[in-house]
Amino acid sequence: MDLDISGKTALVTGASRGIGLAIAQALAAEGVRVVGAARTVTPELEAVAAAAVPVDLSTRAGARSVVDRALAVVGGIDFLVNNVGAGDPEALALGGFLDTDDEQWGRVFDLNLFSAMRTTKAALPSILERRGAIVNISSINARIPAGAPVGYAEAKAALNLFGKRLSEELAPRGVRVNTVSPGPTVSPQWTDPARLGGKVAAVLGVDHGELIAGLPGKFGIASGRLTEPEEVADLVTFLLSGRAANIHGADYVIDGGTLKAA
Repeated sequence: MDLDISGKTALVTGASRGIGLAIAQALAAEGVRVVGAARTVTPELEAVAAAAVPVDLSTRAGARSVVDRALAVVGGIDFLVNNVGAGDPEALALGGFLDTDDEQWGRVFDLNLFSAMRTTKAALPSILERRGAIVNISSINARIPAGAPVGYAEAKAALNLFGKRLSEELAPRGVRVNTVSPGPTVSPQWTDPARLGGKVAAVLGVDHGELIAGLPGKFGIASGRLTEPEEVADLVTFLLSGRAANIHGADYVIDGGTLKAA
């Protein structure tokens, strides 16, 4: 299937590893000039990006600076993928509501909601001019908050509604906005012992490898396996392309059948 996006440009946030890197790689393979933004730039991102920008997107200044850099490098932005999210596992408490301080709520919302809002606001004039597309990466935790750090699911639920609002406003102006909500994914967030997966394993008192092997059963994943980042990337690439020209304001779940409700 010819997606007809070669020569377009894209800004992908949280692009150094996992889903974000897979999206950057998939777009680059289709001939898209990608600007990848991440707190820490990796060699893998540098290998596929027209520019790899180290930036803290939880701040207003970070969002503005990365858009300015993208515009300088590629001349304009056709596609925006707001992928940055989750957060520093060392700064996330895994307890309940009463165990979670106000600072965690602020950090989680800054990274998982306000980063997308600020980056979109900065990039939107160029996207409107080019009649481009936006995809926000959310999570099935927006619908089932159990098991997520306090604040994360709430921020992702707000991100979903933000996408709906944008779509209603921007569809008549030729810009498509959609959301992709992955379930548990084979990404460093889970597989890196230094990140969330390792922290959860420590809290539960189990071996990290044992935790990862048991995730499909724990989450009731019908396919029996975690989603691969490349599978999420393929869906995002399709939604950005003209093949999805009349898809507006949708939330696509890719979770191997984890969610059971219709």
